[in-house]
Amino acid sequence: MSTSSVSKGCFVFKPSAKKKKTALSLEDHFVHGCEGAENSELRFKLYFQQINNHQQNMFCLCKALQDELNRNILDSLLDFTRKCSSTRQHSDWASQMRASEIPTAALVLGVNVPDHDMTFQSLSDLLQQSVTPHVASVQAKECGALKHLMKRVLERLMDTVVDDEDEEEAEQTSAQLNKSVHCSLSTLCAWYNAKTKVSPPGKKRCSHVGDDLQSPPLVIIFKDLEAFNPRVLQDFILICSRYIERLPLMFIFGIATSPSTIQHMLPHSVSSLLCIELFQSLSCTQHLATVIDKLILTPQFPFKLNGKVMQVLISIFLYHDFSVRNFIKGIQLALLEHFHSQPLSVLCCKKKAALLNVMHLGPQDLERIRQLQSFKRYVEKQDPQEQVNLFTDDTHLKEVCQKLIKNLRQYHKNYYPILRCLHTLTSSLPRYPLGKQIRELHLICLDKNIWENEDYQSAMKLLKMLAKDQLIALLQRCEEILQAAKSKNIKMALTLLEMNESRRSKKLSPFEALRNEALEFIDSLVKSHLSAPESQTLNEVCYYTSSATVRRHLNATPRTSIQAALNIPYYYLQNDRLKTEDGIVSNAAPDICIVYKLHLECGRLINLYDWLEAYSTVVSAAEELMFLSLFSSARFIRAVSELEFLGFIKSTKQKTDHVARLTWGGC
Repeated sequence: MSTSSVSKGCFVFKPSAKKKKTALSLEDHFVHGCEGAENSELRFKLYFQQINNHQQNMFCLCKALQDELNRNILDSLLDFTRKCSSTRQHSDWASQMRASEIPTAALVLGVNVPDHDMTFQSLSDLLQQSVTPHVASVQAKECGALKHLMKRVLERLMDTVVDDEDEEEAEQTSAQLNKSVHCSLSTLCAWYNAKTKVSPPGKKRCSHVGDDLQSPPLVIIFKDLEAFNPRVLQDFILICSRYIERLPLMFIFGIATSPSTIQHMLPHSVSSLLCIELFQSLSCTQHLATVIDKLILTPQFPFKLNGKVMQVLISIFLYHDFSVRNFIKGIQLALLEHFHSQPLSVLCCKKKAALLNVMHLGPQDLERIRQLQSFKRYVEKQDPQEQVNLFTDDTHLKEVCQKLIKNLRQYHKNYYPILRCLHTLTSSLPRYPLGKQIRELHLICLDKNIWENEDYQSAMKLLKMLAKDQLIALLQRCEEILQAAKSKNIKMALTLLEMNESRRSKKLSPFEALRNEALEFIDSLVKSHLSAPESQTLNEVCYYTSSATVRRHLNATPRTSIQAALNIPYYYLQNDRLKTEDGIVSNAAPDICIVYKLHLECGRLINLYDWLEAYSTVVSAAEELMFLSLFSSARFIRAVSELEFLGFIKSTKQKTDHVARLTWGGC
């Protein structure tokens, strides 16, 4: 379409209906850039089967953990509520004193802050189902002042909008309490009396709640107690204490650190108004141990993590966020990356499906199998004729792969029971030579053959020094673990262990000889079934090994990420217009990226005028309309301000028209 004219002008073109962009499906996103495009659709389907199985199990596991946590707390809260309600019915002096206090549950959840929202949401739902429909949850970030806290509480309890007049009346300090009327809580009193006076027709109360809760309490949950302004919290408690005889208020303090936080935030004159009882949740490390036990240390899922990836996820958990939810997301990320980057992940599925998929492998997939390091090691151990057949006969290779897949599944069935037995024997030894947690022992086994580890030899020596009753108790626990195993080989080992025990009972040989015999048998099991996964042929099919990818996505260094984004915007934006050769500044890049690259060419002090001229030259380099330079100054000033905010430059008193550069080298 021609737009030639005598003078420059603006022309408007209606967009063509044919150019409408269609939204890409999840499969399109997965297939785009996928390694081995010939089977990418099958891998996408297998990935979703895996992720659904993982998510279903993860969801059930997390729900079970949360239900266990919340159910224990809920039962305790019910008992706590009944006890507080019963004190109101007694006329003795002690009961009257307790009735004048606000029942408060100090819920210590630990420092795994990212998981707290899920915990409080489940707790709030269960409270509304079993205790009271009147539950309000508040966070410190939305309650900076007393009026804000009062407004949030009233709105969530009454399920209505609080007007400005109520806010103004709620904004009071402790010094004004004697003169104030507290109209906001008076409104809550009137609302509560109207709610509890007549029960809705047809609504049945929970039978297990009891008669003590005919007037359901008003529960206020402070999710992050440490983050609240102490003065705001003190004033709110003082106001509520004046209405405790008219409103059955109840507080739940969400504490991340220590119960002593209450004493640090509230003076005695305020804390004495609360009837505080402590509730302790499971620690985050206990949650992590359960997740690892159910999702990783099991042959149920064919997808596995190698030692380096496991170490990255555990390190992020222990040294960064203590979040079990984020740990599970890391497993899901590794699962996605494995199916996206490994064409042979079509074999990472249930045993029957994997054996069937082997027979449908194409020439390219078979060649990929031949290039695997584990398969090359396997071929080297075969006789010359077999080596030729494996590299030339595709049908024979498929049959061998089916056998190797079965062996890999059997390896995992045997690995985990023996791992648990070894952990049972060594987790209580002095100085924990093989670790106190089973995840530590698992990481050692993933790294190399554990019997080659010096700590393993030390552990076996320490086991020989155990007393008779201690060793027998540990062996009995090992017997229970082997009994629960489904592997035939493990069942045979249990028969041998029982035979050894019968021999000990019949044969009157010295205890040391029998102890050595039992430990030698355990040692043989370890050497038979706890070899490193990398020694297993076709381990690359199931094991995800790119720890760098997981670390980059989950634990990115902020400074490095910012510099990469500014220096190479294509890395994050994935826009083909941003592709440039090294050292070239593209005028299509965002303004801050252009300004950043230009500042790298300057010395310690940067002349703002020269910097602006260079920026204008780059921006208008490919433009015919020179009037764009009129707007470049404003864009330049904004980009420089953003760069200063990120800490790359700062103003200087040496020269008013200069800024000082704060970074050097390639950064």
